[in-house]
Amino acid sequence: MNFKKITILAILAVFSLSQTALLNTASADNNSVELEQNGVVTQDVYGGGAGGTNPLEITSPLDIDGVQPISASPSDLILMMNSDKMYQNGTLYTSSQPMMVKQGVSYVAVRSMVDRVGLKLTYDGKTKETIIISGSNELRFKLNSKIYTVNGVAKEMKGAAYQQKNVFMVPLTSITQALNIPYTVDAVQKRVILSLSTKPVALFTIQEKEVIAGETKVTYQSKAYSPKGLPIVEERWEGNQEIFQEVGPHTVTYSVLDSNGDWSDPYSLTIQVKAPNLPPVAIFTTDKTDYKMGEIITITDQSTDDENDIVKREWVNKKLAFFKPGPVTIQLKVTDGHGAVGVVEKTINITEELLYNETDFNKLFAPIGNQYKFDGSVVPTMPQVPYTVTSEQVTLIRSNSPETVYSEGVVYRETTSGASRFMIHHVNAVGKDVKMYVVATNKNLEPTTINIQDSGFAGPNMYATLVGKLSAQRYFQSMRNSSAKQDIVLAPGESKIIFNELNELKMRPMQVISLLADMYSESPVEYKVIMIDANKDVLTSLPYLQDLARDGVHNRGTYPDATRLIEYNELIGSTAQRISLGDNKGDPNLGGVDGMTGLTESNLGNFGVMYKISMNRVAPNTLITFNPRGGEYSGMVLINGEIVSVPEGNGAEGSLASPNDTSVLYRTGNFEQKVEIWFTAAPGSNLPVNFIFSPLPVQK
Repeated sequence: MNFKKITILAILAVFSLSQTALLNTASADNNSVELEQNGVVTQDVYGGGAGGTNPLEITSPLDIDGVQPISASPSDLILMMNSDKMYQNGTLYTSSQPMMVKQGVSYVAVRSMVDRVGLKLTYDGKTKETIIISGSNELRFKLNSKIYTVNGVAKEMKGAAYQQKNVFMVPLTSITQALNIPYTVDAVQKRVILSLSTKPVALFTIQEKEVIAGETKVTYQSKAYSPKGLPIVEERWEGNQEIFQEVGPHTVTYSVLDSNGDWSDPYSLTIQVKAPNLPPVAIFTTDKTDYKMGEIITITDQSTDDENDIVKREWVNKKLAFFKPGPVTIQLKVTDGHGAVGVVEKTINITEELLYNETDFNKLFAPIGNQYKFDGSVVPTMPQVPYTVTSEQVTLIRSNSPETVYSEGVVYRETTSGASRFMIHHVNAVGKDVKMYVVATNKNLEPTTINIQDSGFAGPNMYATLVGKLSAQRYFQSMRNSSAKQDIVLAPGESKIIFNELNELKMRPMQVISLLADMYSESPVEYKVIMIDANKDVLTSLPYLQDLARDGVHNRGTYPDATRLIEYNELIGSTAQRISLGDNKGDPNLGGVDGMTGLTESNLGNFGVMYKISMNRVAPNTLITFNPRGGEYSGMVLINGEIVSVPEGNGAEGSLASPNDTSVLYRTGNFEQKVEIWFTAAPGSNLPVNFIFSPLPVQK
């Protein structure tokens, strides 16, 4: 047999044995290798693993059926499949454990791997983590866990780290992915080739988030490094400018040289240079230039911005009408998202001719929710609407004393069943951060369910009137959208925290919270309203909490019949009439009991009472307004299903300060109609209040 024939037979034998190995391993469940994320896969099935077939050791390049082995550069690290052999720079190294396949995942010995790649290996005894460090990158592995962290971010590996003969083994791709090490799989020669470049790496960022042509001074921050840890001795920039003058994309290229004389590959970054921001243009028009006193002024805002980014509009002298003759200058200032400002002014003329006086104008044209001044002294002379009143069986649990709480403890406790309403309003004066809780306890022998129906919570905040207003607004909103509905099941003897929004945030010193909520339970449930240190567990602290005494000024108590149904079936609005609430005269205080002391209580102001007012015949062209009589008021009213702010606005502008202030609630049209008003006093405000029904002036 000649040499040529021997060579062909040898090659065929190798090919046959290789194919046999592949066929053998194809039937095994643990030999489909997970090696495809970063490299070019030529063949991803090979024999191995515990008890698997040993790979062929092919030490010279072969060409079998046209399949070419993959070439490797001297600096690359070559891992032989299912073997402890590793090659680098022509030198054979032996790993402490073979590269193995376990449940389809390729594992390598960490210590041997990092030694060859040039990484640092440490161990954290406190966390029991094996740590690989590469420059600024840190990888942390735990024994028997699939989770590892890369620079503090948890990631999942294809298989869990494990120990083989006291050698820590991890999936190969957990390292290659985290450190961006490219690799290829050479199925012909049964090896994995890791590309370990020794060239320095050029990298840079710019500090500025936005670059404006002709304005922004660009700060370039080099992030270049050497995988060998060599110093960077020279850098080369192309296209970098301190200030770019032209709008559009600008590509900047950066290269670095290390002390070994190796240049990096160029790194390029494209900077999008924007045109300078143009300030917004303030424009408005009026429908006329001359107006009578009391004539409506129609103003149309036509302001523009090149980025459609006007974030603020500020008006000076923008009013619906003026009531003194002479020139009036109206100003508009608009601000865009960059802080640029545009301002415009326009002067109109108010003539000597009177169309409406100020009071009549406001009655006719003040927007719903707006407030205006009037002669409040006439209100007590208006006749009261002779309505009829009935009640719904709703139990009010009012927790408002001590309003300002100076120590931890139980501020109110009560046991009730059926339909109930909570009104909670407290200030933190404990001197530290606290939380408020409502804890429900089932003391029955059977399970019971609490059905939460409506709920409005606000705070913590320093401003009591604002908190009370927002809680009333959210309470009415929950009635409209059913957002608060929740069923809470209590086992016999079980305690649970309810109204979790109440304790979601800490109350800092002198902050206020308010809650209005409706609920129902078939069986009696004990409720405790608690203020406690924000860091304490309320359920474990329950047995040790003291009951707090009333403050002698504010009110707490349990009150039956806490929903009042007010109805009137005769025509109203043809003359001025009023309904006064919270005055303890036409609307007497609810009587009840302090659930903690057993003392008789009177619900001063009837806070927490829900008034459902049905005016079944309101005259055409009737104005309905809201007027405070006991001091500052800020709240909400639900009228014909719409929530109306009393008054519109926030802060000082969002309050009715005196009896000479009134806020527009509703206007009927040209036909008689039914009007339904739902009202509950906003915590933090003052009672009594009046709803005024009066005829509108004749329109001219």
